[in-house]
Amino acid sequence: MSSSMACSLRSSYIVKTTFMASSKSAITIGQFAPEPRFYKYRRGCTGKAVTAQAVVRWDVLTTPGCRKNARKSLVVPKEIVKEKEKPNKSGGGRFGKYGGAYVPETLVTCLSQLESEFYAALADPQFLEELTTALEDYAGRETPLYYAKRLTDFYKNDRGQGPEIYLKREDLNHCGAHKINNAIGQAMLAKRMGRKSIIAATGAGQHGVATAAACAKLGLDCTIFMGSLDIERQSSNVVLIKLLGAKVESVEGNFKDAASQAIKHWVENLETSYYLTGTVVGPHPCPTIVREFQSIIGKETRKQATEKWGGKPDILLACVGSGSNALGLFHEFIGDEDVRLIGVEAAGSGLESGRHSATLAKGEVGVYHGSLCYLLQDDEGQIVGAHSIGVGLEYPGVSPELSYLKDSGRAEFYSITDQEALRAYHMLCKLEGIIPALETSHALAFLEELCPTLPVGARVVVCCSGRGEKDAATVSLLNQNSNDQQQHT
Repeated sequence: MSSSMACSLRSSYIVKTTFMASSKSAITIGQFAPEPRFYKYRRGCTGKAVTAQAVVRWDVLTTPGCRKNARKSLVVPKEIVKEKEKPNKSGGGRFGKYGGAYVPETLVTCLSQLESEFYAALADPQFLEELTTALEDYAGRETPLYYAKRLTDFYKNDRGQGPEIYLKREDLNHCGAHKINNAIGQAMLAKRMGRKSIIAATGAGQHGVATAAACAKLGLDCTIFMGSLDIERQSSNVVLIKLLGAKVESVEGNFKDAASQAIKHWVENLETSYYLTGTVVGPHPCPTIVREFQSIIGKETRKQATEKWGGKPDILLACVGSGSNALGLFHEFIGDEDVRLIGVEAAGSGLESGRHSATLAKGEVGVYHGSLCYLLQDDEGQIVGAHSIGVGLEYPGVSPELSYLKDSGRAEFYSITDQEALRAYHMLCKLEGIIPALETSHALAFLEELCPTLPVGARVVVCCSGRGEKDAATVSLLNQNSNDQQQHT
C-alpha cells in the first residue's frame, strides 16, 4: 500500500482518489475500488492522492487508525452523487446515478470488449437464431403462465371475490429455475469470444447447475465457486454441478465470499476465462447482459396475457435478492405505468433483528462488486452479512437498476420474514401441488397482504423463479425443530 495511507488528525476535506491495477497479488477480496473522482472522507486520513495497487477494500488497510477513520470510504456521499437522472435505460451502464463500472484499469479494456461483443451478438441473426433454438429445445421455453385456481380461491373474500393469481412457471425450465435463460446465453457469448474456461459463483446452487449444464452442452470447462455454508445447505445442487462435469471450489462463507473469489480468479486469467455472472449486479455491462437474457420472462408474460385475457397483468410480483428474476419479469413492463411492479425482499428474522437481506429497505448507497447500488453496511462502512432462509436471497447488494426503480417510485418493495416464507412454501405445495423454491416463497407470502387491497378480478402474475426440491431437506429440518420446541413448551 502507498505510504499516503498514513493517518493524520486533519479535518474532513476533499481528496481525489486515483486507483490503478498493476499487482494481481493484492486482489484478494471482491469489492472494486472506485473510478477516479472526488470523495469527501471523514477526519483521520491524509489529503494526498491515494494510489492503491489493484482491487482495494478499506477494511484491509494496514494502519488500524485508517481502518477506523476511513468510515464510509466506499460509500459514495450524497453530496458527490449529483448526476442528472437518466431514463431507465442502461446509458453507459447508468440507471440514474446507479450502476457504472468502478473497476481497476486492468478490467476496463476487458469490460469494454465484453460490451462490444454482447451488442454485436444481439445484432447477429445467426446468434439470435441459435439462442432461440437453445431456449426452446434445450431450456424448454416457453414456460407456462399458469392460473392457480385453488390459490386464487384461498385469497377470496367472504363474498367470494378477489384477484386472479397466475404463476409464471420458471421452475419448469431445464435445471429447475430461471437461471438457465442467462447461463445459456452467456455461455454462447463466451464461446463466440473464443473463451474456453468459464468461471461462476453461486449461492443457492441454481446458477451453478445452469452454468454447468450450459458448459457441458457447449464443450466448455467450468469452475463454480460456492460458499462453504451454501455447500452444506444446498448439497443436492453441489452433486448436480459435479455430475454435469464442473469443478466446485469451496470458499469460506456464503455467496458474497464466493463471488469475490470468483472475480479474483477471473482477473488473474482475463485472456482465457469468462466470468459468467448470474446476477444483475457488478460493473457495466454485466447487469445489462443478465437482464437482457432474463427479459424473455416478461416478454413471454406479455404475449401469454394477451392470449389468455386480451390484456396486460395488473400486478407483477417477484422475490428480490440481487434481482435477476424480478428484472426478467419487470423489464418488459417498465414503460407500462398501469402495471404495478412489486419486489419482495427477505426480512429474515425481522428488519430490526440485524439478520435479514432487505437491502432496499435497510441499505444505504455504496459501491460493491463494481457498481453503485443500495448496500447493507454498518456505521464503519463495512459490509453486513445478509441472512435469509432462501439462500439465493443472501446478498448484501442489489441491482443498480432496481435501486433506480425504487428511488424513482416506479417499483414497490416490501419484505417477508423466514417464517412467512416457510408458510407460503407449504401452502403452494398443498393447494397447487407445486413445490416452490424458498426464494420464490417470499413473493408468494406477500399475497396475504396484497390480495385484500386489490380490486375484484385484478390479475396478479407471480414469478415462480425456481422449484423447491433443493430446499426440502431444509424445510423438513425446520419443521422438526419447530415440533421439538412445541413439545418442550
